Amino acid sequence: MPTSTIKTPALDGLPATRREILQFLKRNGEANTEALSAHTRITPSGARQHLTALEQDGFITCRDDRDGRGRPRKIYALTDAGDGLFPRAYEGLTNELLDYLNEENPDLLMRIFDRRGHRRLDRASVRIAGLSFAGKVAELAAILDEDGYLADFIARPDGSYLIREHNCAVLAIAERHQHACSSELEFLQALLPEATVTRVAHRIAGGHFCAYEVRHNGEENVSE
Repeated sequence: MPTSTIKTPALDGLPATRREILQFLKRNGEANTEALSAHTRITPSGARQHLTALEQDGFITCRDDRDGRGRPRKIYALTDAGDGLFPRAYEGLTNELLDYLNEENPDLLMRIFDRRGHRRLDRASVRIAGLSFAGKVAELAAILDEDGYLADFIARPDGSYLIREHNCAVLAIAERHQHACSSELEFLQALLPEATVTRVAHRIAGGHFCAYEVRHNGEENVSE
């Protein structure tokens, strides 16, 4: 008897049959076309169409199972991207642990956030060393994007820049621990001491994204 299909925000956008296939692979590790066809109650040809789509999307991978009898069978399994579609409780667990730590030792919690900040600064400093001001802004936007902030930047006609974060990688934590949020502004200010960095949009305050205005303190043309 087929198991029930679990819906999660990450899986909801997929057709029901593909969700069933992914969940079967999640529960069983791997499976061939025939097993997936039987589980989803569709023909093997129909199952292969869904499997092809999932493979093209990067959610599953396949290997040949050669048992010496006839053509090899395709065996399917989840990729890291496919496994990542399933829910994680990291944010809830992280907030719970941080709450406990804050109750026991607020100063230690601040030192932990500060230590994370120093490590990010050290890594970013290496990457922007020797760059022009414009190059630093571009590289910092790339670093934030790599960190999960879906970041970009805009060069303005007056020579200033706007760095935008369309996703908050630490939103659930920042909503309860403001130091996690303020550390982003401190991060940019520390790496661009020759500029004034001002937060001009804020997710926590109801904005659609976070944005930082970056304005060089000198008079020279900093876009070159």
